[in-house]
Amino acid sequence: MSTVLGNFDTWKKFLGDRVEAAKKLGIGEDAIAKLAYEIGEFLDQKVDPKNDEQRILKELWDIGDESERKTMARLMVKLADHSS
Repeated sequence: MSTVLGNFDTWKKFLGDRVEAAKKLGIGEDAIAKLAYEIGEFLDQKVDPKNDEQRILKELWDIGDESERKTMARLMVKLADHSS
């Protein structure tokens, strides 16, 4: 996982592949967004940012309230989906 986290483009591709796989399994947008939020919470608490993009995302996550974090998670899903 640390290899995937080291480069932001690799991270987006990794996420995009996972979003695509989830959709093929019939997992809906809301469920994917909820998982993205939970992953964001985990990364915020357990993983140090590996690059400038991740540091910016962490700062935004840290200052956002729950609603804003959920919006960020949905936007990351859209970004990842667009990147795959």
